[in-house]
Amino acid sequence: MRPFIIANLRWIAAGFLLLFASSFGQTFFIALSGGAIRAEFGLSDGGFGALYMAATLTGALGLVWLGPIVDRMAPWRVMLIAMPALAAGMVTIALAPALPVLPALPVLPALPVLPALPVLFLALCLLRLFGQGMMVHIAYTAIGRWFAAGHGSAAGRGSTAGRGLAVSLSALGLNLGQAVLPLAFVAGMAAGSWQINWLVAAALLLLVVMPLAVWLARVERVPGQTVTGGPAGRLAETGPAPAPAPAPDSGWTRAQVLRDPCFYGLLLGMLPPAFISNTIFFHQVHLGRLRGWPADVFASAFTGYALVTVACVLLAGQLIDRFSARALLPAYLLPMGAGCLLLGLVDAPWAAFGFMMLYGISDGASLALFGSLWPEIYGTRFLGAIRAAVVALMVFASALGPGIGGALIDLGVAFPAQITAMGLYCLLVPGVLLVLVGRLERRGPAPLTG
Repeated sequence: MRPFIIANLRWIAAGFLLLFASSFGQTFFIALSGGAIRAEFGLSDGGFGALYMAATLTGALGLVWLGPIVDRMAPWRVMLIAMPALAAGMVTIALAPALPVLPALPVLPALPVLPALPVLFLALCLLRLFGQGMMVHIAYTAIGRWFAAGHGSAAGRGSTAGRGLAVSLSALGLNLGQAVLPLAFVAGMAAGSWQINWLVAAALLLLVVMPLAVWLARVERVPGQTVTGGPAGRLAETGPAPAPAPAPDSGWTRAQVLRDPCFYGLLLGMLPPAFISNTIFFHQVHLGRLRGWPADVFASAFTGYALVTVACVLLAGQLIDRFSARALLPAYLLPMGAGCLLLGLVDAPWAAFGFMMLYGISDGASLALFGSLWPEIYGTRFLGAIRAAVVALMVFASALGPGIGGALIDLGVAFPAQITAMGLYCLLVPGVLLVLVGRLERRGPAPLTG
């Protein structure tokens, strides 16, 4: 593992930084301001959930249109578009509550001030499209291409060129964000306001993360080649010539994938983490109030969760390289299901910690699966367009969770009962996935072209 990391540190680090940056558009980070935002704008749980769902759905639609740009432009060029847009969303959400009281400009006394709620909606759209959406999309698409398998192995036959390990190491960027940002945000809230936290985060993104990520990704990795002289070294052949990269016309098109019945079966297993985790994290304040928990229970539990996720994402990456992403798929939701049942049925604060640990097992596996499953089954030629559709559906699922959960809360459906129902789903769907994996094995890896 160590020689692989040293030889490919530049590209792994680029993916790491992109996934760390995605934290600023993820529900777990936005929800840290959820109580303050609801208070600022006078929104109920259902009202804020509906607004968040609408913004996330808008972001998902935008990603379907914008995502294929990764097939036409180098990743570092796309970063120069997406990261400033994400920072704009971060600044906008910080300024939104103050806009209605801004004084009119002396030179333009009749200039209307935008109402705060539409500005909040715009900020959420930018955060969801360019944070959870584009940051994740760029990272996984680039890693999928940089570590492409040899011709004929796009579906998991033979070498995966270290793709599983590269994905799992890059995914640690999101784990780092989950480990440190909630605690940093809570500390910042104690020292100042939630708006200051967002402005500081925007400065971190623009002044530190973006320049470094762009510099790292400026050197394009060619599958079958690595570097000498460290992460900033030159490209050089190492060892025997590897299997050739997939031919330019290999792989499924997005239209072909969307017509494949197996694709929708795979979504039954790949979308639940986004739906369930976003529902729980978005309404964590409501759950804490309901059970009388201290405000920092979930923020404290993120540290242990991140440690478990790190271990599991590394293990999952190695298992994927050894066996295949398909082999891991049927079992990975079982710990999450057990965690949801624990959180839904136990009132004590330790249930939050138990849930986060069990969720960390599934989430670590899902991070590795998300980067490896789609190129393994559908190839890399049109990976940007395919992944744009997948990420859009993932964002769509993450939008439905908070919206549906908030509406059910307003209708009187107990949130613990909702969590229990989600846990039961996670325990039942692996049987369906096991049958699906058998069908994929029989179908074989032959890509569609034309």
